[in-house]
Amino acid sequence: NSSSMEDWEKKWVSLASGIRSDVSYTESSQVLRDLIKSGLLRFDDMSNNPERFFKAHRLLVDPVKRGPGFWIRFTVQYNLFAGTVLGLGGPEHLAELEKIQQQGQLGCFGLTERFAGVNSGLVVNTTAEWLPEKQMFRLHSPNEGAFKNWISQGLTAEKCAVIANLIVAGKSYGPHGFLMDLRRDGKVVEGVTLGDMGRKTTGNDLDNAWIQFTNVLLPGSALLNRFADIVDNKYVQKTKERMRIEIIGQRLLTGRVAVAQAALEFAKKLFSHTKTYSNDRRCWAPGNPLPLSEIPQLQALYKEAEAELAKLSSFCGKVEAQLRLVLQAGGIPAASLVHAIAVCKVSAVETAISLCHRLKQEVGSYALMGDTGFENLDFLNCCKFAEGDSRILMQKMARDAVRSYSKANKAGKIPTAGKVAELCAFLHKGGQPKWNENFREVYQLAATIIANEISDWMGAKAKL
Repeated sequence: NSSSMEDWEKKWVSLASGIRSDVSYTESSQVLRDLIKSGLLRFDDMSNNPERFFKAHRLLVDPVKRGPGFWIRFTVQYNLFAGTVLGLGGPEHLAELEKIQQQGQLGCFGLTERFAGVNSGLVVNTTAEWLPEKQMFRLHSPNEGAFKNWISQGLTAEKCAVIANLIVAGKSYGPHGFLMDLRRDGKVVEGVTLGDMGRKTTGNDLDNAWIQFTNVLLPGSALLNRFADIVDNKYVQKTKERMRIEIIGQRLLTGRVAVAQAALEFAKKLFSHTKTYSNDRRCWAPGNPLPLSEIPQLQALYKEAEAELAKLSSFCGKVEAQLRLVLQAGGIPAASLVHAIAVCKVSAVETAISLCHRLKQEVGSYALMGDTGFENLDFLNCCKFAEGDSRILMQKMARDAVRSYSKANKAGKIPTAGKVAELCAFLHKGGQPKWNENFREVYQLAATIIANEISDWMGAKAKL
């Protein structure tokens, strides 16, 4: 109920109030350990109390107090690591997750690889081969390109939810999830090599690692086996849902909503904090000095930002509400909801980036000062490529639209009206050979699709 949510929110805000960015990643990791052990947010809240799960993400955003480091550490722990175990694991894995929470242990998510980052889609070359004679999996990085890359919390975590290509009796069954130890008794396990990605422009309170696996032996119980398992040395599908990258990618969907809302919260709080300053900052004008906030271009920007951020917050809130229902039911989101989530991610992040950049141009030397929030603007850049780069998501939207147009064309049912149909016709005519050359039209098509999707969800009639 609302009163219990309010009580929880006060406790959560109080717990988060002392979190800072000017600490080492070791110190930051201990802060998260303490937060986990407090039990104020449980790992299974994603399915049992998803409203709290998403709100916890929003409340941690504070551009004046902290940069992106701790927020990323938090969402990696609760969404990517624990969420993957929740979504893919069997009863024994859920029991282990409970122990991990009680002990305040950290986990990371091993998906992205050196030759398969956010600009190349979900490609997994790390292998997990079933060894019948040992009743174990052999986890291995076949080459440097398969090294896990930019693994947040990789240098401090005890556990890893690693994604690897499962091989049984010489046959590849595609990407599957495994819950493994990275460290035992504080020491990195045999066959695991960790490296630091290096110093960053922001978020140095977060450790980012590359990880190499060299014939690491994992017990048979390591396979997250809600959907598939190894029985009598054979691969067995346990549900109607076939294990595939879309199933593994469920946490990218919850993450996209969390990232979208975080970007909006960052922008709203940066604008609010800046407006407090500009209301008090007097500027010379004939007659009487004016508050900086009343300079026409800044006044117009404040008004535009308030309207845009409110609209997108409402849209993302509606999409979140639909996703919460799916999470509580333990289901898989429909394609239409997956699309809406991608629209949330792109529209919220790109709007926040644009508005905050424009604000920076209008407030003079104030934007160069510390403790204003402007020093943490790279939070939004992290949002741009986290859980699916904006460009990749827009490319997919455009490709899906052109494919639908091509099928309609073959069936003699070509839509003729609207900007989407016009751009689809143009890109269809150019075909794959001219796709890169026509990149402006590709992104224009995606932007139009995004605008239409938001209009549909918000009940607006006009469509492009």
